Amino acid sequence: MTFKRFLTAAALLVTGTSQAVEPPWGKEENLGQRMALEATSLCTDGKGHYVAIAPMSEEGKYDFQLYYGDGKQFVEVAPPEGYTSATTFLEPRFFNKGANPNFRGMDMRVYSSVDLKAKEQKCSLRCGDREVPLKWVAGEQARELLRKAAFAPNPQKYVPYALLRDTQGNYYFVDRGFLPSEAKSFRVFIGPRGDLKPQKMTNVVSDSEGEIFSTKKGELRLVLDKQKSPVWIASSKKTLELRVVPVEENLPLVYNELGVYTGVRLGTPCDDQ
Repeated sequence: MTFKRFLTAAALLVTGTSQAVEPPWGKEENLGQRMALEATSLCTDGKGHYVAIAPMSEEGKYDFQLYYGDGKQFVEVAPPEGYTSATTFLEPRFFNKGANPNFRGMDMRVYSSVDLKAKEQKCSLRCGDREVPLKWVAGEQARELLRKAAFAPNPQKYVPYALLRDTQGNYYFVDRGFLPSEAKSFRVFIGPRGDLKPQKMTNVVSDSEGEIFSTKKGELRLVLDKQKSPVWIASSKKTLELRVVPVEENLPLVYNELGVYTGVRLGTPCDDQ
């Protein structure tokens, strides 16, 4: 999975939650919408968490759209970026070491999925290598719950951008907003694993030569020239050469061990598992 592919997949996850999302059945104003609701499957873990598998309202790459929620409110689950099942989703907090690390350019070890057998009225959830049994919600009970529920975009706001490390074991992590209006909204975190602290940003320079993230404590310089190493220049002018830690190869580290995304919901069916 290339870094570009990861950013694209993560981009699908990053939307605001300030506006409502209309599900494929809308207000059931026509036959097509009523058929969409009839064709939507609903499953629950019996603990107040639900997964809805709905037919897409428009022609596109996938035939289904996943939604996840508590029965009263659902959020969109981002579809996978590559060529795989529509019920598969990026879930870097759960690692499946037995999965294919390079399936058509995708590292399936950081993907989870919902297994749906609609004809048999069966479904289950896989988070990494952990199987979670789900119960089918049948007929009018499912339709009534979905009619009353509110639907919203996926809740994430940031996507990992760069990860570096110095010789003392400190990490330098940069993420950014993905929405076009927030693409240059960077954040910088520095510290040992599990205790990275956000830095007060004072300026960002981004051009053909690379990027400079200025904070109150110093400057983090990322250069595009592969012959040069990124550096951290402290306010005292002390320079530390940094080692690049590839984000796309370290997603479980980024999401589980750095501490930056602790408690952040990704809007996937694994949020509460």
